[in-house]
Amino acid sequence: MNFKKFLPYVIAIVVFTIASLIYFNPVLSGKQIKQSDITQFKGMSKQVVDYRVENGEEPYWLGNAFSGMPAFQVSAYYPNDFVRYLDKGLRFLPRPADYLFLYFLGFFLLLIALKVDWKLAILGSLSFGFSTYLIIIFGAGHNAKAHAIGYMPMVIAGVLYLFQKRYLLGFVVTSLAMALEIYANHPQMTYYLGFCLLILVIVEGIEAVKTKEVSVFIKQVSVLVVAVIIGVSVNATRLMSMKQYADFSTRGKSELTINPDGTPKEKSTGLDKEYITEYSYGISETFNLIMPRFMGGGTFEKLGEDSNFYQTLESNAGKSVAKEYSNQVLTYWGKQPIVEAPAYIGVILFFLFFLGVFLVRGRLKYWLVSATIFSILMSWGKNFEVLTNFFIDYVPLYNKFRAVSSIQVIAELCVPLLGVIALKEFFSPKVSSEEKKEALKKALYLIGGLLLVFTVFGSSLFAFEGIRDAQYQQLPELIDALKSDRKSMLFMDGIRSLILVTLSAGLLWFLLKNKLKETPVIIGLTVLILFDLISVDINYVNKEDFTTKRKVIKPFVASKANNEILKDKSYYRVANFATNPMMDGRTSYFHNSIGGYHAAKMKRYQELFDYQIAKNNMEVLNMLNTKYFIAGEDKFQENPEANGNAWFVNNIKLVNSADEEIKALDNLKTNEVAVLRKSSLENSKINFPKEKDSTATIALIKNAITELVYKSTTRKEQFAVFSEIYYKDGWNAYIDGELVPHYRVNYVLRGMLVPKGNHTIEFKFQPKVIKTGSTIALLSYVLLLLVPIGWFFLNRKKEEKA
Repeated sequence: MNFKKFLPYVIAIVVFTIASLIYFNPVLSGKQIKQSDITQFKGMSKQVVDYRVENGEEPYWLGNAFSGMPAFQVSAYYPNDFVRYLDKGLRFLPRPADYLFLYFLGFFLLLIALKVDWKLAILGSLSFGFSTYLIIIFGAGHNAKAHAIGYMPMVIAGVLYLFQKRYLLGFVVTSLAMALEIYANHPQMTYYLGFCLLILVIVEGIEAVKTKEVSVFIKQVSVLVVAVIIGVSVNATRLMSMKQYADFSTRGKSELTINPDGTPKEKSTGLDKEYITEYSYGISETFNLIMPRFMGGGTFEKLGEDSNFYQTLESNAGKSVAKEYSNQVLTYWGKQPIVEAPAYIGVILFFLFFLGVFLVRGRLKYWLVSATIFSILMSWGKNFEVLTNFFIDYVPLYNKFRAVSSIQVIAELCVPLLGVIALKEFFSPKVSSEEKKEALKKALYLIGGLLLVFTVFGSSLFAFEGIRDAQYQQLPELIDALKSDRKSMLFMDGIRSLILVTLSAGLLWFLLKNKLKETPVIIGLTVLILFDLISVDINYVNKEDFTTKRKVIKPFVASKANNEILKDKSYYRVANFATNPMMDGRTSYFHNSIGGYHAAKMKRYQELFDYQIAKNNMEVLNMLNTKYFIAGEDKFQENPEANGNAWFVNNIKLVNSADEEIKALDNLKTNEVAVLRKSSLENSKINFPKEKDSTATIALIKNAITELVYKSTTRKEQFAVFSEIYYKDGWNAYIDGELVPHYRVNYVLRGMLVPKGNHTIEFKFQPKVIKTGSTIALLSYVLLLLVPIGWFFLNRKKEEKA
């Protein structure tokens, strides 16, 4: 075996490992990164994790958040999920260095697929991985997003192999990479990847028509479709459970036609347009991709003592006040609600991207430029309503995702990719010196002219007014000082960018004039790019974001109120109104909470909150068995009116629509009357009890999360209501071991007819989707193994015959 052939790959892996560990060096001392979303996730998933440890199996349901919900999108391990072990092998470094390594590795494999020299491939991989947006998502805890982004280049590499007519390799890489991409479990990023691939397929299709190779193109697309289907199918359990739950989540269609205030509700099959486009990139804000603090950087930035803001505050309120308030200044003047940091791709990479526009020939360029423009236009969201509304209204699934600005991840991938391809062409002896010279000049004039305009005239082109500036209105001169600082940021970043572009262009010019060799130029560009990106990244994600492992594993400390409530060993729920209950994972860490923290909570439960709980409807809180209210660290109150775990009602109120269901709760005595939708009876005729048995009892005797057992004693048939969330595709009801129907009552709860006498009532969570999905996944793994083997031997047989 020729080990020299593999040496470049070994070098690349070593470089990526070292780079990942150096940037996130606190992991070497055992520290872990603090991530707000992951902290909330710890609270949400604690019950599932504890159950997994204690029972050695998956519950697939959790009861500690939102009064109960499927665990599919919180924390779940599935049978026959073998791709998990491949993913573990690739992410062998401590988190989050593992994701950064994955960025590097994925992009490196993509560049190798494009036959880029390994040294250039390392440069490109580091450039992609240190893109500011890809780093800042670690600070917020968007691990699934980072995970999915890391596998995007691998999927594209597999597709490119297919279009290079390397069918077997392309099939294997595409199938495995797609399996890993889906496993990462961030549908939004995978969906955006689909747009990028669709543009690639369209460009390849046009080329096939021009070259009269349509039959070859059809073969390539056919193999691609099969590879994607297999890659997707090995994740069948994950996807099927996700799809099943999505219809019931906030991503699904609402049956309501009115808003909480009674006004008509806009019809939608997904999220509201306002919610989808809340985070829309401003049109002029797009230049943040080229200049990091074009719009002031992140929402909050630290300003030094030489800033106008500091000096104005010092002269009016003193040095101590100036020091305190200058640590977090509202420097961002864009229109988004909050921005952790600018999505800076890098001025040098944009310079190389423009070099590629003028130097690179063929369909790769058309694909990358088209995909970049598409992603930027789509990221504008409500600032480009014609396009955005079309996609929301007519393009399947587009209305299932929010934060449209994150579609810029396509540009994050395409800009450095075309930039590296441009360098490949620039280093190629097949391209004439004159072509290189002209392309270099045009790229320099374009990016340099743009930077000069903003640097010299930026202070007069924009107003520099932020949407939160009113916070400083008590001292008007402070707003003027802040505007001056914003202007200064733009100017200084303009100068910085001009210097970096000039140095980069200089390296390429010296190469063109034979003053420098290729390797020193690659090293020089790598140093400049890393300086450019890391000097920005380090302002937003650095060693200060790390803490001890113990604090990450156990992020919450019980308050006095928590400890007092925990003395009650019965089964009940807690409402924490000291915060927003629907954005609160902390309470779920200690108690069964009526709230929680999840982007895809159950739609009906969110509506129950918006239409009833937010209006302080105590009867609704009572029916959820809310026994305790938390009002602060040391303040809590017991609710003696809570209905308990189950109760019999006097009467059934039948309604015809979702609107009537939700409105019926306005003045409902939930311990006496239950609201039931006629359509939920599924055309079966039921004779509901006309009167309540005053001696009847029903009590919960076992609570095992996925199995709830009650004992009932009645002299007459009664209708029972249970303070548990109704989810038809999983929960089964049994009376004395016999399967019986149960119904959705009170908009979100369960109800059933209980016959007279003494009975054992059981609710078991038995989602069929797990068994069905795991069978499909296993068969898909068999195909993933057998198809390449069969293909290999078939090709070998053909070669022997030839």
